Amino acid sequence: MDAPPEQEDCKPFMRVAGYLEAMNLNAPRIIEANTEQGFLLLTDLGSTRYLDKLKQEPGAAPALYGDALQALSLMQGRGAAYQSSLPAYDEELLRFELSLFHDCLCQTHLGLEFSDDDEARWQCVCDLLVANALDQPLVFVHRDYHSRNLMLTDENNPGILDFQDAVEGPLTYDLVSLLKDCYVRWAPEQVHEWVLGYYEGLDESLHRQVDKYLFMRYFDLMGVQRHLKASGIFARLKYRDGKAAYLTDIPRTLRYIVELGPRYEELDFLIELIRTRCLPVLEDAS
Repeated sequence: MDAPPEQEDCKPFMRVAGYLEAMNLNAPRIIEANTEQGFLLLTDLGSTRYLDKLKQEPGAAPALYGDALQALSLMQGRGAAYQSSLPAYDEELLRFELSLFHDCLCQTHLGLEFSDDDEARWQCVCDLLVANALDQPLVFVHRDYHSRNLMLTDENNPGILDFQDAVEGPLTYDLVSLLKDCYVRWAPEQVHEWVLGYYEGLDESLHRQVDKYLFMRYFDLMGVQRHLKASGIFARLKYRDGKAAYLTDIPRTLRYIVELGPRYEELDFLIELIRTRCLPVLEDAS
């Protein structure tokens, strides 16, 4: 890893790598480190990402997701010993992430203007999503647990990458990152089956706090927060970093939100905004 100190701080990566190693999860091990110059020598997890394998062989999904869900369960269970050492996924961070959709996608990329009423209704949506996140039991959160950051490995599958932004945060965050992936999509019925299977495997103490219906609500609304954030980041990558390729992933990402319409009337404003003002322009451009 080449991480110039003036641009990158290796310490969070090194710290979380140590936590994952202690959990016996398959993440890069640090062999040597020169933090003054920003160089880390890491073990190699190969070159096959989950995303590549899934595109080449969709039939591999049950086995791959079985492994990824098992690893996530271990991360949340064994990670309880380390989560308090992580930054908090707090209200300030959640609201900043939501602002990326409003500012970077809607305003900068699409040129949308929000009326005073639009702004008020947008803030109501943000309040709903922040409350949903903060209401959940806290766990060790990878924060980017999806098919581009999981490697197919012969032993202790999957290999886990890009964990330096880990936080202590909502129970369903990594689960929705994995199952409602911005880069690959599965049938809603399959996602529902995976979610309920994961819920059934939770510790009984969590079952006493959260029944399966509340868990599904947590999961769905957590997905809305994540997909708004991701869509804003994809737009920001174009204007800040000159990386336009991610724009093609925005329609897939936002359609997850539109699909929730029949079940969550609290999202009516947001879904109408996406359906009538965002997606038509994005889909025409893709």
